[in-house]
Amino acid sequence: MTNVIEARELRKRFKARGATVEAVRGVSFTVPQGEIFGFLGPNGAGKTTTLRMLTTLLTIDEGEARVAGLDVASAAAKVRQQIGYVSQLGGADNLATGRENLMLQGRLYGRERADVAARVEELLDLLDLASFAERQVKTYSGGQKRRLDVALGIVHEPQVLFLDEPTTGLDPQNRANLWQHVRTLRDRGVTVFLTTHYLEEADALCDRVTIIDDGTIVAEGSPRELKRDIVGDAVVLRVGDEDGTRARVETLLADAPFVRSTTQAEDGELHCYVDDGPAALPELLRRFDAAQITLRAISLSEPTLDDVFLAKTGRSLRDREAGAAA
Repeated sequence: MTNVIEARELRKRFKARGATVEAVRGVSFTVPQGEIFGFLGPNGAGKTTTLRMLTTLLTIDEGEARVAGLDVASAAAKVRQQIGYVSQLGGADNLATGRENLMLQGRLYGRERADVAARVEELLDLLDLASFAERQVKTYSGGQKRRLDVALGIVHEPQVLFLDEPTTGLDPQNRANLWQHVRTLRDRGVTVFLTTHYLEEADALCDRVTIIDDGTIVAEGSPRELKRDIVGDAVVLRVGDEDGTRARVETLLADAPFVRSTTQAEDGELHCYVDDGPAALPELLRRFDAAQITLRAISLSEPTLDDVFLAKTGRSLRDREAGAAA
């Protein structure tokens, strides 16, 4: 399968308060044609910086990248003809209608008016924009604006669509609706590169995921492959630290032969991994009861991408999301 994106040892540094910050540190990956590729990581991990280098918006300090078979550094103008880019903020003119925005975008790419008009009709239907296409964009809901942003990114029929945090701020219904439209684009042959810090988004939408943290890649593969590396089920425990309770719990887990491994998250949760969760959970409860240990909470789940992130970094991505939101 042809690789539409190839990145090798990408590095990017910034000056901040007199110091040099290395935002991206030797990132390498490939993206085959026709897949939804997720770049997953917490805010500040280097996702958007990497995307901006691939889309020619930032110069590459070290390394090299090719997009649609073109070298990003030496053929930037040609790369821009082959890609679509939807930023976190969007790019529509709020005082123009959706149709006017799309017509202008198509014309800016040098297309003939009749060709652009036909393409606009196709996109209005494809992304369910037709019913409000004649309204000013300032009257659109969040979900409607994001679908228009995607349409603006593909009006010139690019090989690759870059989406930077495409569903930030959307409610669950609009988020799921946009996911379905992105899948439709993939099915029509568009390669989609999206950055996200939403675990559910990467899991549900992406064919393959690369997880980045502090400017370096810590894991890559399909969501199923990544979660398969976390053998068994996850038992999550919340315990207090009074009277050495946490140390007693950790000792009990270490002595339980059916517990494969235990990891502590940043918020103090203990994640232990077992082969058979439904059988292990009552056995753990019996052992805690016999040891007179009181738990604040205990839950059982299949491994998630957060478990993958926790296993690779020792931190929970959910905790970092919550911290950023706060």
